[in-house]
Amino acid sequence: MKLYGYWRSSAAYRVRIALNLKQLTAEHISVHLVNNGGEQHSEVYHQLNPSDLVPTFIDNNGSGEINLSQSLAIMEYLDEKHPQQPLLPRNIEQRAIVRSMAQAIACEIHPLDNLRVLQYLVNEMGVSEADKMRWYHHWIHLGFAALEQQLSQYSGRFCFGDTPSLADICLIPQVYNAKRFNLELAAYPNIVRIWDECNKLTAFADAAPEQQYDAT
Repeated sequence: MKLYGYWRSSAAYRVRIALNLKQLTAEHISVHLVNNGGEQHSEVYHQLNPSDLVPTFIDNNGSGEINLSQSLAIMEYLDEKHPQQPLLPRNIEQRAIVRSMAQAIACEIHPLDNLRVLQYLVNEMGVSEADKMRWYHHWIHLGFAALEQQLSQYSGRFCFGDTPSLADICLIPQVYNAKRFNLELAAYPNIVRIWDECNKLTAFADAAPEQQYDAT
């Protein structure tokens, strides 16, 4: 298994957590998102992932290599291929709830604050640094407010009950980003509590950006 990623990429961070929870080992290959205009735009990497995004995950399925390029798809693939330490509940309704939390983060909050969106705001639209931060904070607050209500209903120690799931895997990188950009989290006590609980686990702590070999 190979994981092409970047230490600060939220999506790559998710896959690292999933691999750790399942005690799986992958070769980590750094794709620097800033150096030389972004290594994700190189011709070599573009051939691996035409979207010019990280992560890209390569695995051998027995008859050849499979190339996956979306973190949620990668994690569900890992969950189905390696069912130990499942990332989703067995109950169909509960799985849907966990997926809804994970997708709210990965599909609604994160894309609006992703690097290429922020770069476009600044480089193509001339948005000021202050307005870029207003944009960034607005979308996280909007998403976190809704998620906090769901957590009030469904959370235990983690996002759904007392076992880490796909929802926690998506939440922790998003909280990391919020903290990095000084977003006030006092209005989200469940999110803060789950951040603390998850980071007590080696699987989450070892996946943290600063623990990666390409961290700068």
